[in-house]
Amino acid sequence: MLFDYYGFPDKAYEIKYPAPGAPVLASRVTELMGKAGFAPEADRARGFDHGVFIPLMLMFPAADIPVFQLSMLASLNAAEHVRMGQALQPLREEGVLILGSGMQSFHNMGGFFGRSNFDVGKVSKDFDAWLTGVVTSKNTAWRDGQLAAWAKVAPQARDAHPREEHLLPAMVCAGAAGTDVGEVIFETTLLGTSASVYRFRRVTAGRGRR
Repeated sequence: MLFDYYGFPDKAYEIKYPAPGAPVLASRVTELMGKAGFAPEADRARGFDHGVFIPLMLMFPAADIPVFQLSMLASLNAAEHVRMGQALQPLREEGVLILGSGMQSFHNMGGFFGRSNFDVGKVSKDFDAWLTGVVTSKNTAWRDGQLAAWAKVAPQARDAHPREEHLLPAMVCAGAAGTDVGEVIFETTLLGTSASVYRFRRVTAGRGRR
């Protein structure tokens, strides 16, 4: 386990999520990313960080599914994360769940705890509305372009995300979705900010959505 946070109660550092790894999937991802011009490196010693174990504890509490974690690029380049997702598209036909965790609608710690000089509720609501409009657009090429240029085109982008670590997983998932359109499956508020969860599913003739 990698507890990549600080300032929380002791219990937050006693969490265990003993899911098995997925070495075969890791090799497949390395292959796909290599073909796309990336240069991934395996780290067999790194534990699951909170971007993995927090959502999976809620989704699969038995920790009985193989899990493989893919790190973000050090560049934090949004367009390259969309392209990373595009490289991983074949996994969707191979029974792999691609999960992008984070707080895509808003992640500004100062804003969460009243240390900002802007209306946090309005900024998060406006950014969330923009992101939802982009993710659910049927023009998926436009969607990917908007996500790649988010810092320039989204309302008060850097107030919502001073750094993009919690937003970039959405770029990867959108890239992996290809021409599939996103949908909102959950909406909530957290510490006075708006938050949405999205899913990309394919419409298959005679079989509904998957």
